[in-house]
Amino acid sequence: MDPDPVHDMIPETAKVEIAPAGVEGAVRLSEAKPGDRGVIVDVRAERHAGDHGVDVGELQRRLLEFGFVEGARIEVMFEGAIWRDPIAVRVDDMRIGLRRRDAEDVWVLLDAR
Repeated sequence: MDPDPVHDMIPETAKVEIAPAGVEGAVRLSEAKPGDRGVIVDVRAERHAGDHGVDVGELQRRLLEFGFVEGARIEVMFEGAIWRDPIAVRVDDMRIGLRRRDAEDVWVLLDAR
């Protein structure tokens, strides 16, 4: 049974983005552009209408194992030519390719430009 069937019926444009508590200005990694740098403030796998192909617990475990942890430095290096997907990021000293829909679950506090 779907844990939140009403939430899934709300159009994406009507859903409210809830940033991590106490972190003003945090954005989802999926919204960052090439050249953006910052620090990861939260990794929170959530159920999305687009689905990830794995359950949210597995997705969160995978992100954490790849190094997407609170406090890690991150830089968006480049993005794919078609629909800007996938994106390539540097997490501390490691380079990782990531689907944009999976990057929605990583919250980042971007450095001032």
